[in-house]
Amino acid sequence: MSWDALRLVSGFRVPCMKRRMPGLNALKAFEVAGSTGSFTRAAELLNVTQSAVSRQVRQLEEQLGESLLERRHHHLELTGAGKILLRALHQSFDKIELTVRSIQQKTHTNRLHINAPPTFTSRWLMPRLGRLREQHPELELSITTRLQDSLAETSTLDCAIRFGNGEWDGLDSSLLIQERHIAVCAPTLYAREGGDQGIDLNRLTLLHVLAREDQRYLTWKHWLDAARITGVDTQGGYEFDLLDLAIQAAVDGLGITIADWHMVASELASGQLTQVHNVHVEGHQSYWLVTRPEQTQMPQLQAFSQWLQEEIWLAQRQLEPSKAML
Repeated sequence: MSWDALRLVSGFRVPCMKRRMPGLNALKAFEVAGSTGSFTRAAELLNVTQSAVSRQVRQLEEQLGESLLERRHHHLELTGAGKILLRALHQSFDKIELTVRSIQQKTHTNRLHINAPPTFTSRWLMPRLGRLREQHPELELSITTRLQDSLAETSTLDCAIRFGNGEWDGLDSSLLIQERHIAVCAPTLYAREGGDQGIDLNRLTLLHVLAREDQRYLTWKHWLDAARITGVDTQGGYEFDLLDLAIQAAVDGLGITIADWHMVASELASGQLTQVHNVHVEGHQSYWLVTRPEQTQMPQLQAFSQWLQEEIWLAQRQLEPSKAML
């Protein structure tokens, strides 16, 4: 007896498993190409040729009757239809990957996978993990600090702590810490230069942090403007790709740097660093807890988020900064 006959005789509704949708390979090719903005990068990630990725995306566009990607000279741009489809694919693939991972890791239901910036992790998060362990002994963490990790592109992460303006397409974000920049140096260097009254910044080595390989953050300019100090040559000095390295260089007496006071609170309290001038400047970017909308109710994520807010509240109560210069 055929399935159709069986359905008619028995009265049972047998669902049809054939879905009218594009092939999985084409959808995956578009998702990676749309996320990276490059057929070349997508081919590397998918371990296929660039022409294969381009062909699959073109076939997908023909099947849909819509253009999904605008081919520019050096990059790809999503069309309106492309943005809608990419968002849906992110959510769908994330749910599949999360389901697969939950099946594979039945014994690790309390493990939380986190990505966070290196300096934030080493200077703010790590010293507090002991209290997290005491408060939530059942919670296990996997922490990575690789800057290329993307919550939007892989669901191996449950959440991320990001540095930016709080806007990440398709993701939820909640403010953790607003940067407050202060100038700091080693106490011995500070005393040798005569303290606030006699310190000449042109005689000190300025320590800079790189935003990109060829561009510095403008923290020195903003701080000098707020302090109403002119005539300082900011072109020279040392450059570092991590704030953590600039802070360590300041501790070692190499020079003076502008740092977020949250990241140097321990050194200020212990006397390893001292603040130069009673000036701090609100940073243009902040630290945010970033999550996927569908994971907001995860118990382990809720516990971690609440603990973060409690720690931030305690830190701000104990270490109030100097009055901001506007």
